[in-house]
Amino acid sequence: MKERYYAKSLEEDFCTKTLKGKKKVSYQTIYDIVKNKKINLNTKSFGRQRRLSCTIIDKNYLKTYRSRGIIFKTQQSPRYVLPFDLILLSATDNIIVQYYRIKNNLHIYYNHTLIPGFEKFIFKDFGKLKEKFPTLARVWEEVNRFRKANGYKTLPIQKHRLVEYNEAVFYKPVKIEPVAIFGYTKEARKIAKKLGLHCFETSKEFYNSLNKKGK
Repeated sequence: MKERYYAKSLEEDFCTKTLKGKKKVSYQTIYDIVKNKKINLNTKSFGRQRRLSCTIIDKNYLKTYRSRGIIFKTQQSPRYVLPFDLILLSATDNIIVQYYRIKNNLHIYYNHTLIPGFEKFIFKDFGKLKEKFPTLARVWEEVNRFRKANGYKTLPIQKHRLVEYNEAVFYKPVKIEPVAIFGYTKEARKIAKKLGLHCFETSKEFYNSLNKKGK
C-alpha cells in the first residue's frame, strides 16, 4: 500500500482548538503533539462524536483547511474518509469558505444538521474514495447534484476550495511520526527549527518534494 502522509491544520498559535460550550479554547500545542507523538481528538460538530479530522495529502488534494499545521505519518487507519469538507453536507445554504469569518461563531455553524443521505459520501478508505471520485470535477458535480436533489442551492464556484482537501477521520487519538511543519510565516519556520523538523510553505510544496525524491 502506498505510504500516506497526513496534514493536521493548526490555528494561528499553532494549537488545535475545541469547543467548550459556545467558546473555542486551546486544546493541544504543536510542542505537545511532537513531544508525545500523538494528536488528540478535538473536532466536535454536526451532531457527530468527537473526532480528529485531517487531510490525506495526494495529487488531487493539495490544499489544507488552514494555512499552517503539521505533516505526519501514522500506522493507524482512519475510521472513514470524505472527499471534501464535511460542511458541504450541512443542511443550510449559508456555507462559509473563509474560516476567519466563522471562527468566533463555530457553535452556530457547527451545530447544523447534515442532509439525510450524506452517508453516500463516506468511504472506508482513501483508495475506495479515489475509485469513485478520480477527479475533483466529479466530486464537485456529485455534491452539487446531491444538494440540489435535497432542496438546497448548488454551490457557487467561490466554494470550490472546500473540495480541494479531504477529511480523514479518526475516533481514537492518533499516534504519529512527525514529518514536517507547513506554513508560510517566519513563526512556522522558527517552530520547525526548534522542533528539528523541515518546514514547507504549503502541503503542495511538501508533496512536490516527495515527487522529486521519487517517493
